[in-house]
Amino acid sequence: MARLSLNQKTTDRWSVAEAVAGCVRAGLPAIGLWREPVQAIGTAAAARLVAAAGLRVSSLCRGGFLTAADPSGRARALDDNRRAIEEAAEVGAACLVLVVGGLPEGSRDLAGARERAADGIAELVPYAARHGVRLGLEPMHPIFCADRGVLSTLGQALDLAERFPAEQVGVVVDTFHVWWDPDVLPQIARARGRIVSFQVCDWITPLPPDALLSRGMMGDGHIDFRLLRRAVEAAGYSGDIEVEIFNADVWAADPDAVVATLSRRHVSEVLDG
Repeated sequence: MARLSLNQKTTDRWSVAEAVAGCVRAGLPAIGLWREPVQAIGTAAAARLVAAAGLRVSSLCRGGFLTAADPSGRARALDDNRRAIEEAAEVGAACLVLVVGGLPEGSRDLAGARERAADGIAELVPYAARHGVRLGLEPMHPIFCADRGVLSTLGQALDLAERFPAEQVGVVVDTFHVWWDPDVLPQIARARGRIVSFQVCDWITPLPPDALLSRGMMGDGHIDFRLLRRAVEAAGYSGDIEVEIFNADVWAADPDAVVATLSRRHVSEVLDG
């Protein structure tokens, strides 16, 4: 339990105050915050709540969406990401998670979208460094390439991250997005010193109609969590293990019961027992 973190999205109905209190009741030491509920009460208030509870902020989700092709869209995205960096600094997040974005509406220029994402990150890195915020590039499963993340593999994320100092840009290893990749283990080893977050949830089948909500509780699907956890630890990662689940049934359940279940599954499915 010493490294277990509740990503706020897992208990989507909870406000920041409710999620913080839930972590305290369950004995969890860390929380991954989302920008929208943080903004609802103000970043300073969220920071005070977390600090008063003695919790770590394992991540702030999320920045990114940097693939707009028009100048005004690009400017808006950069402005929003600068705000996200400021918010991450104020809440003391270990990293700001970046989902780089998909294809602009009507576009089929995948290479161009990846290039624009890289250009946007290059523009943000100095601003993040000035605020002491580490950026985490999250590769997304290929089913989300068109609409959310044109970085589809950990290798692609590392190719981009390695353009910058490791203390400024790293990668997020999310089991849901990387488990299928036949090259995932050597890429995790390659990521030594750059893993800023390790997120866990399961891949369940059949997929629901909305694939975004297809993340399952650990143990309900097909992912070998111990294999991936051992790999990230062998690559030097000793930070929090963050449970991030997008699932309509999980969201509809009692949040305290969800936290109790994920705590048990963390022990039975992710740790070595």
